[in-house]
Amino acid sequence: MSRESRKGGILVDLEKDQDQGYNTPEKKGIDMTVGDWLITMLILIIPIVNIVMLFIWGFGNPDSRRNYARASLIWMAIGIVLMLIFYGAVFAFIFSLNSY
Repeated sequence: MSRESRKGGILVDLEKDQDQGYNTPEKKGIDMTVGDWLITMLILIIPIVNIVMLFIWGFGNPDSRRNYARASLIWMAIGIVLMLIFYGAVFAFIFSLNSY
C-alpha cells in the first residue's frame, strides 16, 4: 500500500518518489587544492610542455583536470583556425594589391 501526501493541493505518491531516486555519478578522484591548481598553471605557462600536458590530462587516466584540459584544447583549436583564416585573408589582400 502506498503512502500518499497532499502537497500544495496536489496528491503525491511518497513511495514512488523514494524508489525512483536519482542516480548521481560517484566522484572519482579527489578534489584539487589551490596549491595543485597553482602547480597546474605553472606547468601550463611552459611552451610545448603545456600542450603535451593538456593532452595527457585530457585523454589519459581520469583526473580532476580532465574537463579543463579538454576545454583548453578546444579553445586552442578554435584560436588556430581563426588565426589561419585571418592570416589567409591578410595575405590574400596583400597579394591582390601586388597584381597590378
